Amino acid sequence: MSAKKGKGNIKIANYTDWMSQLPSELWTIPLFKLAIPGSHDSVSYDLDASSAIIEPDNLKRFSWIYCLRRIVRTWGMTQEYNITMQLEAGVRYFDLRIARKRNDHHPTRLYFYHGLYTSTDVETVLREIHAWTVAHPKEVIILAFSNFNGFEKNIKDKLHNHLIGFIKTLFGSKLVPPGIPTLRNCWDQGKNVIVSYDYPANYHPEMWKKITYYYANSMDRAQVKSKISEALGKEKTSNYFFVCGLNMTLPADHRILIYILRLCDSFPNVIRRGLPKLLKWLKQQSGVNIVASDLATRKDFVSTVVELNSALMKP
Repeated sequence: MSAKKGKGNIKIANYTDWMSQLPSELWTIPLFKLAIPGSHDSVSYDLDASSAIIEPDNLKRFSWIYCLRRIVRTWGMTQEYNITMQLEAGVRYFDLRIARKRNDHHPTRLYFYHGLYTSTDVETVLREIHAWTVAHPKEVIILAFSNFNGFEKNIKDKLHNHLIGFIKTLFGSKLVPPGIPTLRNCWDQGKNVIVSYDYPANYHPEMWKKITYYYANSMDRAQVKSKISEALGKEKTSNYFFVCGLNMTLPADHRILIYILRLCDSFPNVIRRGLPKLLKWLKQQSGVNIVASDLATRKDFVSTVVELNSALMKP
């Protein structure tokens, strides 16, 4: 991908409200074409070390070992700060992995997960998001619900209907219907929440289809770059959202031990060492849409992604 033109044209005073501070010529560009910062496994800051291990599969049977659950938490936590703090930092896309705890006495209570369940349930976090969107009506956010764990065949429709119903009731008229949204038309209609739902929900016209998430499934930064470059070539003429994942991924097999047995290390530390180099490379790319990262509140991530929008401005 070629280097950007027009770099330095975007001036943002405070990334809490960066969308409303974009130059007016970007207000009518489809959101599919804007560079939007996102967070990967957005609620992993809240992982509960007292819960059972639900992934990877080869560690599930050792859930009874407390120190192992602590290790899974250390290596599963991809975000440092809660949802409101991510929003305040400028993050606008959220990767929400949903799970139901086995044998939960509450039939429709759901949690987020990444290796472990979260302490906080889904409805509580969504209410937190709703409160923020009310206070910041010109900031358009994207909520991507996927990877539904524990949705057994006999109850999955009930769980999906309950969750979708809650989303629709909570966000109501703020939901942006599928189409070709721009900042301008979202503002004019008083809508600022896009919900992507990775499960057939055609009878709910407010729900957007799955957003493709490109990631390298590797801890190798070179492979992360290669996967994103491939995605940018494939999505060059796309007229829908797509995600470039800057995130590195731990092996799902025995190779994971190479990392989790580093008792003085952690996944956040690995990310801190590698993210600056990935951001330096990202600055030279063009044509990105959503860019999702671990530690999305770290210095320079949001500003680097937002600045990519300068390439869309006339010289």
